[in-house]
Amino acid sequence: MPSAMKMLVTPILCACLAAFAPAGTAVAQPDRHQDAPRPKSPPLSVREIERRVVPRVPGAQYLGFDYDPATEVYTLKFLRNGSVIWVDVDGRTGNIVRKTGN
Repeated sequence: MPSAMKMLVTPILCACLAAFAPAGTAVAQPDRHQDAPRPKSPPLSVREIERRVVPRVPGAQYLGFDYDPATEVYTLKFLRNGSVIWVDVDGRTGNIVRKTGN
């Protein structure tokens, strides 16, 4: 093919291909944040946990708490009639997840 002909065919071919491409077509870029873990909200304060849970164990003396940062679980300790009561609380929601003892 003569070079003058190539110079004419190339722009026409590109224009034809562009005419058949859907409007707004873009190359998909990977979403770098899609697989990244979402930042977790900090756990509730022990004061907030106590405010929610202590009233739910009536007649018991509140002794204190432990906190496990790996599981974000607070364990509140109570004493009632000589028995120890353990209450595990989800530190993110404040929900009681387990209660042992009387």
